[in-house]
Amino acid sequence: MSDNTPNVPLAEFVDPPNPAEDEPFVPLAEPAKKMSEPLVAAPATPTGNGTPTEPTFGNGNGNGNKAVATRSTSGEDSIFSILYTVGKKVAIVGSIYLVGYMGWSVAWLIAPVILSVAREQLGKTSEKKRDIAKASALASEKDVILARIDELPAWVYFPDVERAEWLNKILKQVWPNANHFARTLVKETIEPNVALALANYKMHGFRFDRIILGTIPPRIGGVKIYDKNVDRNEIIMDLDLFYASDCDINFYLGGFKGGIKDFQIHGWVRVVMKPLIRSMPLVGGLQIFFLNNPNIDFNLVGALDFMDMPGLSDLLRRIIVEQIGNVMVLPNKLPISLSEEVSAVALKMPEPEGILRIHVVEAKDLMKKDISVLGKGKSDPYAIINVGAQEFRTQTIDNNVNPKWDYWCEAVVEVSQHAILVLRLFDWDRTSDDESLGRASIDISSVIKKGVVDSWLTLEDAKHGLLHVRLQWYKLTADPNDLQQILLETKLLRVTTMSSAVLSVFIDSARHLKQARSSSKPDPYLVCSVNKQKQQTAMIMRDDSPVWEQGFTFLVSNPDNESLNIKIYDQKTGNDIGQYTYTLSTLLKQFNMEVIQQPFQLQKSGPESKLYMSLSLRILKAGEIDKESDTLEQVAALTRSSSVKTPEVAVVAPPSFKDTQATSKRLSTESPISEEDPAVVAKISPVLSASTSSEKPISELAASVLTHRFPDSSNSAGDHGLGRIQLSLRYSAQRQKLDVTIHKIAKIPLRDPSNIPDPYVKLYLLPGRSKESKRKTSVIKDNCNPVYDASFEYLISIAELRQTQLEVTVCTQKGFLSGSSPIIGMLKIPLDDSEITTQSGLNSWFDLQPEMRHD
Repeated sequence: MSDNTPNVPLAEFVDPPNPAEDEPFVPLAEPAKKMSEPLVAAPATPTGNGTPTEPTFGNGNGNGNKAVATRSTSGEDSIFSILYTVGKKVAIVGSIYLVGYMGWSVAWLIAPVILSVAREQLGKTSEKKRDIAKASALASEKDVILARIDELPAWVYFPDVERAEWLNKILKQVWPNANHFARTLVKETIEPNVALALANYKMHGFRFDRIILGTIPPRIGGVKIYDKNVDRNEIIMDLDLFYASDCDINFYLGGFKGGIKDFQIHGWVRVVMKPLIRSMPLVGGLQIFFLNNPNIDFNLVGALDFMDMPGLSDLLRRIIVEQIGNVMVLPNKLPISLSEEVSAVALKMPEPEGILRIHVVEAKDLMKKDISVLGKGKSDPYAIINVGAQEFRTQTIDNNVNPKWDYWCEAVVEVSQHAILVLRLFDWDRTSDDESLGRASIDISSVIKKGVVDSWLTLEDAKHGLLHVRLQWYKLTADPNDLQQILLETKLLRVTTMSSAVLSVFIDSARHLKQARSSSKPDPYLVCSVNKQKQQTAMIMRDDSPVWEQGFTFLVSNPDNESLNIKIYDQKTGNDIGQYTYTLSTLLKQFNMEVIQQPFQLQKSGPESKLYMSLSLRILKAGEIDKESDTLEQVAALTRSSSVKTPEVAVVAPPSFKDTQATSKRLSTESPISEEDPAVVAKISPVLSASTSSEKPISELAASVLTHRFPDSSNSAGDHGLGRIQLSLRYSAQRQKLDVTIHKIAKIPLRDPSNIPDPYVKLYLLPGRSKESKRKTSVIKDNCNPVYDASFEYLISIAELRQTQLEVTVCTQKGFLSGSSPIIGMLKIPLDDSEITTQSGLNSWFDLQPEMRHD
């Protein structure tokens, strides 16, 4: 047992003997024996002639052979088994003959054999897990504890989780009646979505044929009731759900028939009872959903499993798991109405808690998965980000174990408690399945507490690797005055895909839709969109007044210039039978920025055609930053550093000699001022006081600062006579990016009139001078005063920025041909300068210095 398991005597887990029960109390040693016996095969026993018989499975009482006898198959099954065996042998022999006849390499034969063996071993492992899970689900809680002591129920580990045996007994009794509800849910919700997803892969005709849940009910490992930070009009409880079924589900895909067996699901289910009412049943409705993606496993059988070579069953498996998530994993919920007094809006309208802005910056030291000629090569990494059922994917970086993605996305968070952000890294492979490079997870509630999280995460399930992510939490407000602030922040971020508001849409119903066909009523479904985001309702068969009662959430970049577009289609003909456009700027003027159950006249439909819907707009507002977090210290440092520009800077501690040297080398673009200017004296006074220990006298240093800080940019070639370069440097803490703009170079010396230089500029980040940090401008022919106005970006954290220098080298292309050094001049700029991190950044002239030896 792990160290986290509490030291609780086993006797406390076992129900005490109850004389009132029909069965006698079993001692502790016997349940463990009973639990292990069905899973262990008895050894083969020799017959009279010395030939061992087949191993039997039994319960130790001599009934093993009888159990085997009762499993005899029918005549039809025997014929099918024989035909299958014969066909399999013929296929094997035929493939060997074909390889020899065609003269192919032996690899064509070895590769399928290896894949077949690996798949068979994987299937045996999964089948063994399913058998153990089913045995555990059938046993009593007492037997589960004794037989699987390392996987105790949730109520054992968590003190605020209570036992739920009473609930398990209720589920066992009502389970036979749940088949009808499950069939309706699968047929009306999951089946059309799976069929639509498969249609994208040119596979049509998917439908469920038979849905039988089986006799094994779900088991609740524990229940947690929330009594703090909960609205008085709702009850919230979490259930540790484990379902290992003996279901029997058949479906058709095209002309093939398949089935689903041994379906299993395990995860935390939240049940929200809301709103509370004063009449029976006292609860208006239920919202049921998984907080995070549950563990789902099942076995595909039938023709589809036999034809697994092209990966058809894997595709079907993935689509079914995705559609289950789209129904019951946040932000998706399964609503159940319990009273007619409660409107559908109160139960089914989306209610986001906030927005999580995710910035996947980079990774370091990832595993090398690709194989090269000399052994292990590199990887082609990409990241998958999951927040509940929401999934995002970064771009793939080829041949790099230190990728920099700079990927931004936003996730809608309906419920923050126990919600987890999961990041998984993979190596993309063209010819086989992508291999895992590790995973990391973050509790979203910790991000809400801190406001901003910027950290390197150690990858799990990997030998080595780090992932750099930056997360920021945004709460939602109903104040339109907050819009300008978030729009300004988004503009500074320079990421066009970021949002400033969240739109919640509840599509209730439509009335008197026009007929798409003269012979029958339409089969309507509705599509609503905001920019490139699209959501679609279910299709209602043969109804000109359909009731959908579905809610959706959209991220809005700018409500002032965006609209909600709605179109209603007839599925049979594909014709548009109604549409409506709602301008979101109108919603900003509504009370509380809401419109509840309002009718809207449909366009391109009948005069009486109307759409009933509800709308709610909420503005993003940055969450409060925890004062104890590292992020606040960074922000405070930036705020303190920006105060250097004020006249009161004379009281600040004197800078280092390195800063003094950088200041003396920099040449500002501002207009010249006199030495008597008090602001300049205030700025220079700490510099003078800090330089008393330097090699230069104070008078010389002061003259250097006053002369070269603000020179006439048209008449000076710099201290070294090599010319000067104008640069702009600006660091965005939000984007974790350094922007470098090379404007122009002035007064490059012309030592040979017949050999005018062809200058260009190279940039490197120090220390390291790696190829990844190299940037280069274009070459300008025959020019001593070239103008570039070229901008470059570096993805770098603020902690790294303070320890980094920018190396700027001015070269001439003609230097390579003449045999002399191509370097005209260079300089190194420390990036810990306070002006770089301000909103306006640093825009200055710098003196070019002679060529330096590389570190």
